[in-house]
Parts: sequence; C-alpha cells; structure tokens
Amino acid sequence: MKVEPGLQLPVAEHPIERPALVRYAGASGDFNRIHWDDEFARSVGLPGVIAHGMYSMALAARSVSAFAGDPRALRRLRVRFSAMIRPGQTLVVTGAVAAVDDDGAVTLRFEALNDDGERVLAKGEAELAPSRNQSAAAAV
Repeated sequence: MKVEPGLQLPVAEHPIERPALVRYAGASGDFNRIHWDDEFARSVGLPGVIAHGMYSMALAARSVSAFAGDPRALRRLRVRFSAMIRPGQTLVVTGAVAAVDDDGAVTLRFEALNDDGERVLAKGEAELAPSRNQSAAAAV
C-alpha cells in the first residue's frame, strides 16, 4: 500500500492504568499529587487522579512510531493539550497522512480522545523522516 495523503493510521487504544502513571512519574520526575492522590486531586477541583499530559503525548507518539515502523523515523511531534484523561479510561488515537513531500517526508495529523469523546490531544502533527518511513505502508 502506498503512503499518500488520506491514508488512515490504524486506530490505537491505550488503556490508562494507575501503575503506568506511577512509573511515568518516576521516569519523568513529575510527582505532582494530582497524578497519584485521589483525595488531593479532588481537593483542588479535579474529579480525581488525572494522567500526565506528557504521558498522553507519549502514547500518541507510540502510535505514530508504530505506523512509521521505526521510532527513529519520528522527526517532529506537536500537540495541543485540551482535556484530561483518568485512570480506567482509554486514550484512542486516530489520524491520517496529511502530506508527503517530494523527498518522501510524511506529515501526519492526529488526535486522541478520552472515553467521554473529549479531545485529550488536539491539533496533533508529526513528521516522519523520508529515509525511515518506507515501512509505514507495511504497518497498516
């Protein structure tokens, strides 16, 4: 299958689990209590523990890398954080190829939704290097 504008990324579902948030806090150094303490999160007006925004972005990057077939192909990634996601929910990443330039670099546009249908990540865009995106079609 040829990689061309309109080609859909496979839908990726990433369950948000509390142990993963604890591991992410350790790896990132972000020990903000809103990510692990329900009582504290509620005391500051949240519905309970929420996932780190950068963790959600990392899951989206995993989906993009899977499409590319090689994580080294990911040249650039940007998103707009727009909603929360909580443990017990699933982050659903969808998107499509937006452009392929003359050198073969691929631009993807994507978003990620929570179980309430809210966009957790909006205006997502990734660029895949031309020398590494040859396997993208094989991943679909």
